[in-house]
Amino acid sequence: MLAIGLMSGTSLDGVDAAVIETDGETVVRTGKTACLLYEEPLRLRLRALLDAAPGLALDDPEIVALSRVIADRHAEAVAMLACRAEIAGFHGQTILHDPPSRRTWQIGDAARLAHKIRLPVASDFRSADVAAGGEGAPLVPLFHAAMAARLEKPLLIVNIGGVANITFLGSDG
Repeated sequence: MLAIGLMSGTSLDGVDAAVIETDGETVVRTGKTACLLYEEPLRLRLRALLDAAPGLALDDPEIVALSRVIADRHAEAVAMLACRAEIAGFHGQTILHDPPSRRTWQIGDAARLAHKIRLPVASDFRSADVAAGGEGAPLVPLFHAAMAARLEKPLLIVNIGGVANITFLGSDG
């Protein structure tokens, strides 16, 4: 199965897209990648939203408008890959992230994205992880383990993005 992964970090730089081939449990092969940069006006709108998010409602006009824009930009990134995937993973754009308070909020209209790319879209990965006491990045350790499968262990991976995270891969995998 070919799957597309989409990521837009809190650095607000844009959308990263990648294709993998999977048997449903392991990465069989990595494929094409693409990066679609956000234009400066969009970055400024998102930055303002990061500051305002704690006081906003789900139906705030700017939230609704930017959710559509985020879906559209992700659809553009998918088009850059030019592949026949069977599913896409989309976590949206984080505008509020406070794991100790068990709060996280990502915008991005997953239904709109699914319609535009004509694929099923799996989304909202962070919410359940944060609600369960996690940091809201449930897929990062799995990704790191897949990418480092052939590297010597133990291994420490540091991802320095808008929110940094660390993955430790022990000798046992």
